[in-house]
Amino acid sequence: MQRNFVLTDVMKTGNHQEIEQFIKMNSMKDQHFDMAGEYYTLHEYDLESYDRRFAVIDTRVANVRIHGNKEFDLELRRRCDLLHSQGFVFIKATPWESEHNINNTSLYPEIDIAHIKWSGGVSWFWAYMYHKHLGQSYRFNHDNKKFDLLYLNKFPRQHRKKMFQRVEHLLGSSLYTNWEQNIKLSREYELPWAQDYPEYGRDQDIFEKPYNETKYSLVSETNDTNDEIFMTEKIWKPIMAQQPFVVHGNYLYLQRLREMGFKTFSNYFDESYDLEIDADKRIDKIVNTCQSLLTKNWQDIYLQTLSLRQHNYNTFFNKEKLSLEINKTLELFLEFADSR
Repeated sequence: MQRNFVLTDVMKTGNHQEIEQFIKMNSMKDQHFDMAGEYYTLHEYDLESYDRRFAVIDTRVANVRIHGNKEFDLELRRRCDLLHSQGFVFIKATPWESEHNINNTSLYPEIDIAHIKWSGGVSWFWAYMYHKHLGQSYRFNHDNKKFDLLYLNKFPRQHRKKMFQRVEHLLGSSLYTNWEQNIKLSREYELPWAQDYPEYGRDQDIFEKPYNETKYSLVSETNDTNDEIFMTEKIWKPIMAQQPFVVHGNYLYLQRLREMGFKTFSNYFDESYDLEIDADKRIDKIVNTCQSLLTKNWQDIYLQTLSLRQHNYNTFFNKEKLSLEINKTLELFLEFADSR
């Protein structure tokens, strides 16, 4: 058994409890992790007794509030130098974002010591949503539908603008939002306890009514890039609601879902868009899928996919399945440490 120590927040710039909760869900039989979220408690540990030592620097957009603070920068440098001298390797953690967003966004703090980047991948939001919703009681009911698609767009990213322009003609009987055009859901379809939507920090909450009254989810993911797959709460919500979905996201997004143990709907409508590497052509194929889907009898599809949707719900709340994906993230950190 190898022993690993993780300082989960070098500078208190994030939420170390979330990172620790994630790591604790691993099922690696030959690895043990001890963790501390406070730099000033390191003296309580026999650091030399560990096979590996990690120091996590939580970086996020919200840290702009401390950007340019010379005292902070000096203390960060002091701690990094000291930790490095004690054999720590560094993880810049931004698991709330995709690798694409990390590389194209100004995040803080920065370090010039060798490190590995922690982006969200497929496991972070799955774990976060698992913990947030495990044991909660929701009233999803798909007996009656008033609308076609549930199509939610928040930040006006370029791929979302393109998609909206091409699918807008199909949205006459749908529930949809568009931040850029200030199109919001009516208040009855928003979280009843939120003052305004999208209220900061409420994205991972779920409200039954929009899912109960729409036939299908058109999931507008954060990215549509070809070099990574980033899954957020946007896919886990319809899976929890047991609603059929079409995904505007990364190339081979659905294939990755299937690799994780979930099932998709290729036996019931066209999912060939997932195999289209050209992002613009992928949009065209998604629109065609939606157009064809809206001509089908939705009651038949719900009846035919009942066991599939229940399987996905059960898989989402399967701790063992989730832990396998968490293991893959942690294995990258171990490999990085062993390569130093």
